[in-house]
Amino acid sequence: MSSGPGADSAPAPATHDTPPVPERSSMFRSLRVRNYRLFFLGQVVSNTGTWMQRIAQDWLVLSLTGSSAAVGITTALQFLPMLLFGLYGGVLVDRLPKRPVLLATQSAMGLTGLALAFLTLSGHVQVWHVYVAAVAMGLATVVDNPARQSFVSEMVGSGQLQNAVSLNSANFQSARLVGPAVAGLLITGVGTGWAFLLNGLSFVAPLAALLMMRSRELFQNQRAPRGKGQLREGLRYVAGRPDLIWPIVLVGFIGTFGFNFPVWLTAYADDVFHSGAGAYSLFNTLMALGSLAGALLAARRGTARLRVLIAAAVAFGVLEMVAALAPSFWLFALLMVPIGMFGMTVNVTANTSVQMATDPAMRGRVMALFMMVFVGGTPLGAPLVGWVTDAYGPRIGFAVGGLVSVAAALTVGLVLARLGNLRLAVGWRDGHPQVRFVPRERRLATVA
Repeated sequence: MSSGPGADSAPAPATHDTPPVPERSSMFRSLRVRNYRLFFLGQVVSNTGTWMQRIAQDWLVLSLTGSSAAVGITTALQFLPMLLFGLYGGVLVDRLPKRPVLLATQSAMGLTGLALAFLTLSGHVQVWHVYVAAVAMGLATVVDNPARQSFVSEMVGSGQLQNAVSLNSANFQSARLVGPAVAGLLITGVGTGWAFLLNGLSFVAPLAALLMMRSRELFQNQRAPRGKGQLREGLRYVAGRPDLIWPIVLVGFIGTFGFNFPVWLTAYADDVFHSGAGAYSLFNTLMALGSLAGALLAARRGTARLRVLIAAAVAFGVLEMVAALAPSFWLFALLMVPIGMFGMTVNVTANTSVQMATDPAMRGRVMALFMMVFVGGTPLGAPLVGWVTDAYGPRIGFAVGGLVSVAAALTVGLVLARLGNLRLAVGWRDGHPQVRFVPRERRLATVA
């Protein structure tokens, strides 16, 4: 069976393979690589279970406590380990072979889901059990996230990295379409415990996929030797690269203040529209539909441009503020689609631009920093957003998240424009207004 370009060759550094020009417009070209195809199919099953557990977990906490702040605390506990230990996870990933690491982390996540299922189905679950499970999942994620991110390049090579990263996001969002819907049916029909059980069992699929891969077809990146100062080395590397540090700063602000959807959407479903778990599931499903569209559009694009990142971040924040003021249930629900699309464009564009600009030997540490800032910032924002939502109402909480996202996007955009020696140009093209940055004298290559 043909595995796609480069997959049949002997192991080689990912930086040496070249993207095949004729395949540039193919949205699904990286699926021709057998190892990546196995990985992709395993993640479809696992991601569906993960989304089922996320919905069930949020609703279980709200049912046990009646507090949006408690939902925020659960989210914070799940992502707090990433904030505290994320960089150390990246150091480990750069030292260790990725596939055995993923076998260990995926197994740990599956066992955590099964433990929570047992407690819930037996009727003994308490909110502190959910808190402990959230921390356990977070600890596994510290290593799992940078390992999965950097393993993509070992499966497909640098030439198809943009496409594979985008398809990973499309995979995740496709599961998000199915997972919340199934979770809503299970919660209202038989209870949250069955969602946890199915999530635990879903990890069999990625474990089987990892075991079935062909090692000889992987693009083996050079692993970092064990040594002192590797964490500081990674931080210095990022600090000296404006094309890395500013996208990471932007996704940090957006991840901390703009992506607290478990807090907001549970509150809108329960307190604003009084519609229950079904409405919460619908909001997540519609957002996933938009996110899927955003991921597929990113897969079709040939490059990840920082101006696309800035524009998408501004649109994302503006739409959040508009949704905060939506007077009706269905208008609010429909706005979840473009919010999901622009949010995913931010995520994929930042992720891809950072990965493609990073030396393979540094990729684990850089992606650990990226995920620590993007995902690990949630522990800082979720309790604050939950408190604002409880104290001033869901509309104020949602609007504040959008406002911070817009402010961060505009600030980072201006910084990148200054570093790139660009100026803002406003004009007309083909009868339509056009606003864009153009070079003053010369354009700095690292931020172009």
